[in-house]
This record gives sequence, C-alpha cells and structure tokens, in this order.
Amino acid sequence: MRPTSAIPLIPGADPYSHTGSGVGVLLCHGFTGSPYSMRPWAEYLARAGLTVELPRLPGHGTTWQDMATTTSDDWYAEVEAALLDLAHRCDEVHVMGLSMGGALTLRLAQEHPDIVRGVVVVNPSLTVEDHRLPIIAPIRHLAARLMPSTPGLSSDVALETATEGGYDRVPTAAAATLPKLWRAVQDGMSGLRAPVLAYRSPQDHVVGPDSLRILAKRAVNTRLTIHLLHDSYHVATLDHDAATIFEGSLAFVRERSRSGEGTDR
Repeated sequence: MRPTSAIPLIPGADPYSHTGSGVGVLLCHGFTGSPYSMRPWAEYLARAGLTVELPRLPGHGTTWQDMATTTSDDWYAEVEAALLDLAHRCDEVHVMGLSMGGALTLRLAQEHPDIVRGVVVVNPSLTVEDHRLPIIAPIRHLAARLMPSTPGLSSDVALETATEGGYDRVPTAAAATLPKLWRAVQDGMSGLRAPVLAYRSPQDHVVGPDSLRILAKRAVNTRLTIHLLHDSYHVATLDHDAATIFEGSLAFVRERSRSGEGTDR
C-alpha cells in the first residue's frame, strides 16, 4: 500500500470509520473527490448500527499534484485492504461507491465473491468519457510532462448549497490509468455474483449513460436493480436525492443480511 501523504488534507477529506455490528459496509469515493462526498452516507449507515469504513484513496483530498503520483492500482489496493480488514471484523460485508468508486466496488465484488454480499453504486464510471484517455494511456508520462493537468468538473450538484470538496484540476498521469480499471471491470462482469443496486442521475454532467448500459448488458449472472434520480446531478450523495440513496442502501443491506442483527429498525 502506498505510504500516507504528509500533505495537509482538504477540510472534510478525512477518512471515516465506525465500529458497529457484524454487518459491515465499505464506501468508496470518486476520482479527484474525497470522503467528503460520502461522509453523510457513511454517518447515516453508522447511525443505523452498521460497521462502516470510508477510506481516502491515495492522492485524493490533498492536491492534484499529489494525485498525479498515483494510479488506479493504488486506489484499488487501498479499498481492497479495507475490504479484507472488514471481512476479518464482520460477519458479512457490502460495498458501495460513487462514480469511479462504483468501478472499484464492482471490481471488489468480482475479485472477492466470497466476501462481498451486495453492491450499491451511484452514477458509476465504467467507460471512457474523455476519448483522449486511451491515446494518452500508453504514453502517460510523456503526456503528463506536456500537459500536467486539465480542467476538472467537480461539484456537479444541483443543490445550490452543496459542494463536493474535490479538485478543480485533473492530473493527466493519474487519469490515464483509468482505462486499465475500466477494462478489468468490464471484462469481469460475467463473474459478478453479488446483487447490485444502481442509482443513475439522468442529468449527470460527468458520467454519461454508457456506463450503466454496460453494467446492464454484461452483469448477466446477478440481479441488477436500477433507480433513477431525477432531482440530482453527478454527486447525488450530496444532492436532493441523497436521502433516497441512503434509505435505499440501508434497506438493501437489511434485505440481504444473513443475521438480521445490527441495524436499528
């Protein structure tokens, strides 16, 4: 695992951990974001009695220059370590993710079908939106020297009072490692066994509809349930439909909990 950065964190970007019942939930934030975008969701599940882990992905929540030294392998390693730790402490584990965090959670479920009991994704990012990335990926270090960063699109939220707490620049070198993650998730779809609850905002200005189409088409060996969020943009966990996501994800966990314990009803 990559050493923890000594760079000061963006306010609110701290990881979150809560010890509750034997029912565990791992939450994964998105690309260039931080735990800030997932904290209300994590706290909601913690209040319901669950054991909750919300790690900060390497290079996130600090500066885009810090993130430029990281890759999708680093981000996956971080959430995989958190998953394995939860599995040791809990009787069962569910994974939930926003945007690129959705890709990470799906990959965890593919790689660890014996651990992951259910998956919840919000506007998951599973394919290229910027068609320059596949071209840049093989020469990412050269591309990063020529163009270290590009403008970002953070805080895609309809709720006027909400902000995401993410970067306003996208580090080119880090972004160029996303296609590797997407390919792995797409190629592993037939191995996905855990049921999936997916939330999709039709007015998403960051992730287009192709990602959910891929999920619906290729996740053929599990049950997929899709709910549309008509009053939210990309970062729906901080938007008008946040309560819908929080309540729905808790109901999803309760329905699949073997023990039936550890969630306040």
